[in-house]
Amino acid sequence: MYKLNGCVALITGVSHGNGIGAAICNKLAAEGVNIFFTHWGSNTDWVKKFEFSIREYGVRCGSLEVDLADPSAPFHLLDVVTAELGSPAILVNNAAHSSRDGYMNLDAKTLDDHYAVNMRGSFLLSVEFARRFSQSQQAMGRIINLTSGQALGPMLGELAYAATKGAISAFTLSLSAELAPLGITVNAVNPGPTDTGWMNEEIKQELLPKFLLGRIGIPADAARLVAFLASQEAEWITGQIFNSEGGFFRS
Repeated sequence: MYKLNGCVALITGVSHGNGIGAAICNKLAAEGVNIFFTHWGSNTDWVKKFEFSIREYGVRCGSLEVDLADPSAPFHLLDVVTAELGSPAILVNNAAHSSRDGYMNLDAKTLDDHYAVNMRGSFLLSVEFARRFSQSQQAMGRIINLTSGQALGPMLGELAYAATKGAISAFTLSLSAELAPLGITVNAVNPGPTDTGWMNEEIKQELLPKFLLGRIGIPADAARLVAFLASQEAEWITGQIFNSEGGFFRS
């Protein structure tokens, strides 16, 4: 459908089967993309089974446990991906750090923990991807960042998370302008509240009336949009923040 056969995609933050990262891996693999994903703190058996399930699409798959808070991680990660599968043409920055804070609890460590993964890890990985892409002579490059709709309304009790995710949106716009001459598009996706296993029944009942399309978001919703943005069909789209939330209404 999307003419992606044979490309290599690097997706970060794929640590369990119910997440957006796993859904993105499945969707891209179904389109013929070779998959390399990162995980952190995951069950080893699950990682092996997930790799096997991706290979059942007829593509290659590799993975690496990596802490993106390590400043050297982006460079080591790209070395491993290239050695195992070849130069990636698609980068999906899905990994994120999130913890509750609020003004009474926010401190330097909380800020630093969010910054290290959400900003520095994603930013360094993006620019190193671009530097290597310019030498790989590939025809198409895609960077797709995951963000959280922090510009659409307040996120109470999540000051560090909202601030660092907001920086991703600003980075997306400016990086897209720098990389356009290389043929790399840079976009961001805000999937809205998504049921990845963290929602209990009480939260679901509270959120459901706010989705004007009548259901709560699922990981496959984000994955479909990411697959489109990764494709040749989206070659004219760059520097955009896509708020794909099923009409989520912030009252």
